[in-house]
Amino acid sequence: MSSRVTRREVLQTAGLAAATALLGGRSLPAALGDPPPIQPGSPRRPALRIAHLTDLHVQPERRAAEGFAACLRHIQSQPDPAELILTGGDLVMDSFEATFDRTKLQWDLFTRVLKDECGLPVEHCLGNHDIWGGNKKKSGATGDEPQYGKKWALEVLGLESPYRSFDRAGWHFVVLDSVSPNADGYIGTLDEAQMDWLRADLAGVPASTPVLVLSHIPILAACVLNDPQGTGEKDGEWRVSARLMLANSRKIRMLFAERGNVKLCLSGHIHLVDRVDYAGVSYVCDGAVSAKWWRGVHYECHEGYGRIDLYADGTWEHRYVPYGWVAEANADA
Repeated sequence: MSSRVTRREVLQTAGLAAATALLGGRSLPAALGDPPPIQPGSPRRPALRIAHLTDLHVQPERRAAEGFAACLRHIQSQPDPAELILTGGDLVMDSFEATFDRTKLQWDLFTRVLKDECGLPVEHCLGNHDIWGGNKKKSGATGDEPQYGKKWALEVLGLESPYRSFDRAGWHFVVLDSVSPNADGYIGTLDEAQMDWLRADLAGVPASTPVLVLSHIPILAACVLNDPQGTGEKDGEWRVSARLMLANSRKIRMLFAERGNVKLCLSGHIHLVDRVDYAGVSYVCDGAVSAKWWRGVHYECHEGYGRIDLYADGTWEHRYVPYGWVAEANADA
């Protein structure tokens, strides 16, 4: 299959997908995912509306590029569209175990669709699949390449560091680097250097300024218990893999409790939607733009993105929005 996707092809494919969803009796048609517009004169107008897109897994197969484009177009076609896109990592299908050429093919496809279809500002977060050569044996990487590890993704996305912060619309945003390579795999954690940076960054934020934290791997989530490969009950104890939730979650949560102004933490990685409220902080995990890696519904979760309205008083509203994508009939093959 050619990796080149024209705008006309994307528009035609997305239109057919939406029509198929409506006519085919899909359980969550596109219309149910359309957020209602803000009514004129409403006293509740957000300071900023965000679209949270995570786990895109762009690849030349399974019409992933067309699906990514359809998602971007859905966001921008709403009566009151998002003003900012946050991506939650795993932007490409996989570069952790992929060869140089395969990784380049995926990043080229991702950047082409984003450039052609997105007219909104975007802030990116890295996921485990965005790290090139983490598994040296399978990827063929030596570790000496200038693109090795997170460097390739940072260059493509125009970032100096995998973690950073910025301010917008009266809110302070923190983007974390939640993935640490471990042998030929990875774990979810923040190393001491990043923890020190996070303490200093939050200490510089006025107590009256609400904070939103973005990570790929969840800081705290209940949906991790639904992953049969990373969780389990043994000898009367539940065990959760550090690949699914940050290993130093408690330390991070204690820091947030000390500060008192961290309001919302967004994540992805699990391809499922949930919300955990703990010690004054809400942890929201959004489903995947790709759902089951472009094979259709993943457990109970359809292809979609999070829509978050942030308010000046530090409150927020979240809704998971299916965008009506229909996977290929033979996508499981």
